[in-house]
Amino acid sequence: MALINPGFKAPANRDGHLPPGQSVVHTWPVLTYGPTPMIDAGEWTLTIDGEVNTPVTLSWDEFDKLPKSSLDTDIHCVTRWSKLGMGWDGASLDELIKRAGGLSQDANFLIASSYGDYTTNLPVADIIDGKALVATHADDEPLAAEHGGPARLFVPHLYFWKSAKWITRLTFTDADEPGFWEVNGYHNYGDPWREQRYRND
Repeated sequence: MALINPGFKAPANRDGHLPPGQSVVHTWPVLTYGPTPMIDAGEWTLTIDGEVNTPVTLSWDEFDKLPKSSLDTDIHCVTRWSKLGMGWDGASLDELIKRAGGLSQDANFLIASSYGDYTTNLPVADIIDGKALVATHADDEPLAAEHGGPARLFVPHLYFWKSAKWITRLTFTDADEPGFWEVNGYHNYGDPWREQRYRND
């Protein structure tokens, strides 16, 4: 069951620059399936494996030393809210792939895994070339646990369930493997501009 912060009410869309069916919010709603894990950065690791040339597991200190990137963009939740003009900081997926020695020729999909065994799937084309981060900060603040801290995947051009919270593993595969919400009825891709919310959209 999804949990949402008390008092959330989306205002009507007045700016005309939103994907169809979305409304602007000015707070940041909290939606989570299950309990929020409290993860100490000193115990956090990120594994990058599968169809990479040099699988690697990074500690928080090793991850924190990687070059950082920023994305200034909107986010769109499948539950019909959008938050505009957020600033996000973290390590790009390009940098993380580089740290793992690059992708093999069979790397077609990314399976992102989180604490609590949650997974989601993405085509490799959607997470390279500056399109995605493993983010640690939003609007210049460290990510709170309820928003996926200490680190979450961030893929802003897709519905926000694809930006998996509490990321712990990035596995590159040759074949697609639908994740938790995809198996449970959400769209396999999730383009907000095409309203790909559910399996048959």
